[in-house]
Amino acid sequence: MIPFSLTTKLREQGVLGMNERNLAYISECNDRHHYPSADNKITTKALARAHNISVPELYKTFHYTGQLRTLQSELETYETFVLKPAHGSGGEGVLVVDGRKGDFYLRGRDKTLQYQDIRDHCAEILHGLYSLGGRPDAIIVEERVEFDPLFEHLSEGGVPDIRLIVYRGFPVMGMLRLPTKQSQGRANLHQGAIGVGIDVASGKTYFGVHGSHMINSHPDTGHPLSGLELPYWKRLLEIASSCYDFSQLGYLGVDIVYDKNKGPLLLEINARPGLAIQLANREGLLCRLRQIDSFLKKCTPSKQERIEFVAAL
Repeated sequence: MIPFSLTTKLREQGVLGMNERNLAYISECNDRHHYPSADNKITTKALARAHNISVPELYKTFHYTGQLRTLQSELETYETFVLKPAHGSGGEGVLVVDGRKGDFYLRGRDKTLQYQDIRDHCAEILHGLYSLGGRPDAIIVEERVEFDPLFEHLSEGGVPDIRLIVYRGFPVMGMLRLPTKQSQGRANLHQGAIGVGIDVASGKTYFGVHGSHMINSHPDTGHPLSGLELPYWKRLLEIASSCYDFSQLGYLGVDIVYDKNKGPLLLEINARPGLAIQLANREGLLCRLRQIDSFLKKCTPSKQERIEFVAAL
């Protein structure tokens, strides 16, 4: 248990804690009626496309075990693809196929899977092994994002992504999430990925966090984490702000990936984003959230004005 004195000190420094996040922001700003726009990735994709936001192409969905009779023939169409649960969280249940070799599916550099492995994984998804609350789920088969060379020296075995915290339409804080050997190619901090703070105004990276350690270089590649200028940064802020408009969730996390050929793609949104982004930025969220509350008492800004306000912070 965290000592009360330490909790008070962190709060004084503007660090948003889990209890306050849950009660003052998630509960107050996120009407449960709007949760499906984030919790169901099929719904998220449809809403994003309706708002002219690019997403990885959806190949196929499976909702019942009986539909898996056609799974093998459906997958033969694609050299690479991603399988994921429609209601998954934290990167659980995501299976990335990087290519084919005869009858085998390639996963990463040195792992192969047989069709039965794919079939068993799909059955686990349908039975809710990876879903929120363990409820029966649906399978998404979607386009595998093509790795952007920009991150060639900053990632190990997977595709990095950008997490942006959006409060009432304002993208207030961001971090670059980098896969490592420890995370087995996944861009999830709880599984061992790195979080790198981003200056929201410019899209430039600085120091990072790996587990409980503050770091300045990637532990696997040794490459510095700071000084990378993320391209299309304004477009990323626009995507993040638009996610508030279509989801009506006042406090959310937005995950965006860079595709080598298509540029920024919305991967998913999260109605209960974690707080480690504060460690990656070495700054608390509370000050920024309160500044936005004060600003909104004076006006009702457009999306462009929301982005300009954040840049000015």
